Amino acid sequence: MKLLTKLTPLAAILLLSFGATSVQAEEKKDPLSISGFIDMSYYATDTDGGESTHDAGLDQVEINVGYDFGNKLTANVDIEYQNADEGVDLEQAFITYALTDNFSVKAGRFLSYSGWETEEPTGLFQYSGTGYAKYFYGYYQQGVSGLYSGDKFAVAVSVVNDLAGPDSTDSEHPGIETMLALMPTDEITIKGFYSKDGDVELINTWASYSKDALTLAVEYNTAEDSAFEGSDASGYLVMANYTITEKFGLTLRYNDWEIEDESGAMFEDATGITISPSYVVNDNLLMVFEYRMDEVNDVDVNSFAVEALITF
Repeated sequence: MKLLTKLTPLAAILLLSFGATSVQAEEKKDPLSISGFIDMSYYATDTDGGESTHDAGLDQVEINVGYDFGNKLTANVDIEYQNADEGVDLEQAFITYALTDNFSVKAGRFLSYSGWETEEPTGLFQYSGTGYAKYFYGYYQQGVSGLYSGDKFAVAVSVVNDLAGPDSTDSEHPGIETMLALMPTDEITIKGFYSKDGDVELINTWASYSKDALTLAVEYNTAEDSAFEGSDASGYLVMANYTITEKFGLTLRYNDWEIEDESGAMFEDATGITISPSYVVNDNLLMVFEYRMDEVNDVDVNSFAVEALITF
């Protein structure tokens, strides 16, 4: 896997000036690619009227292995470690075959295309995700997915055993995830997803604008039956990231979501404001700092994090 794809978006932009492009070009020549990351952090929370927590340690280690057979067939395997309970496990493993220059098919266990915020810390602009991905995004899935990529657009259809079931092998009642992506200019990306699995229905839409040092993003989601049977959920985020210097960046984010039960009664009502400076120490080490203020069902929760993210 290429170096830039494993860095955070902020670090990737900054490291272009350090010659990362030449490294990427060299890696394309080797059919075997090995990359990964080590993620560790200090994380503290203070709940109004409740307890405070302080945790520090290793969050995740991941090794990504890719191989290009040179005949339009590639294979990818990701191995990860998160904690003693989960141990070492296979995160995803899939093969991809390019039928044409524009159309490819992949099969195996892979991550859903949906969602602005990525599952891995290397794809985030800050330390934490909003917390609503489990209600609105797909997750690791097993199945088959076709992707057509045009000049200004892309279309994908995935048929999977479960929208959020990496271990699910029951294909009797498959779920479907569809994607339409539009890239009208180099700076603007708009994506929309519709996913259906039985009574579970997910709609995820997001748009981003990225030019020079500035990245802006907005996302809106709705879901039915994703939290529990009869649930009705909606949520959104707005985010801005600015690269202040080659070393320093700053992310601001606001998120909001609510879940109602079948009777219309509020089950979960949450908002959050995130302030996250970051500092690129060198080509391999990114430090991310985060202060976050959440209100969940009228309870205030403040949190603080320091993250060291090492990519290789």
